[in-house]
Amino acid sequence: MFVDLPTELASEPGAGGRHPLPGPARLEQTLRRAGVTDGRTVVVYDADNASAAARAWWLLRWAGHTDVRVLDGGYAAWVADGGAVTTEEPAPAPGDFEVRPGAMPVLDADDAARVARAGRLLDARAPERYRGDNEPIDPRAGHIPGAVNAPFSEHVDENGRWRSASDLADRFARLGVGPAEQVGVYCGSGVTACSVLLALEHAGISNPQRPAALYTGSWSQWSSDPQRPAATGEEPG
Repeated sequence: MFVDLPTELASEPGAGGRHPLPGPARLEQTLRRAGVTDGRTVVVYDADNASAAARAWWLLRWAGHTDVRVLDGGYAAWVADGGAVTTEEPAPAPGDFEVRPGAMPVLDADDAARVARAGRLLDARAPERYRGDNEPIDPRAGHIPGAVNAPFSEHVDENGRWRSASDLADRFARLGVGPAEQVGVYCGSGVTACSVLLALEHAGISNPQRPAALYTGSWSQWSSDPQRPAATGEEPG
């Protein structure tokens, strides 16, 4: 089943950023149309860099679904491995999943600033956007003061498959992410950050007892507020 990220996995751009979370009723309608039920595993994939699939994974988890998987390597890996493909569109029976928002933690701008000071806030964007070398989309260049760069693209290999749990754990350790710290993640609009959240879970750092949090408005919201400071360059380790 095809689910559209801008119109179904996000609300309209506005004060909440470029890709705010969809309202619970709207998300429930989308998931039921796709045939989602409580007791059935959901597998998500995309044809790009896994960020859209990770957004769907995170939203389903946030909505209370406990059995959600992401296809490693996405559509490209499926085809490369000889998986069957079709042009037929399925017509599943309507699902009965009830959205119960809040099962995954979220941050607002004040929360993100606090995590940057007292925990570890990760910026999932490309290094040049994090440093403020350029900003092609949002109002201002730079990053949230205190955040460290964890580009989402580095959590998969050259074939788009997820790196091993041990490799990811080592990478996050080098970024100063410890098991006892509160961890928050943001990106440009709250989409690619979800792949970092998935990587944190795959690495065993984020878990149901202490899940990492998503700053849903991300840089698109933060940079729109002239009262919020913007840092440039690299942060000290």
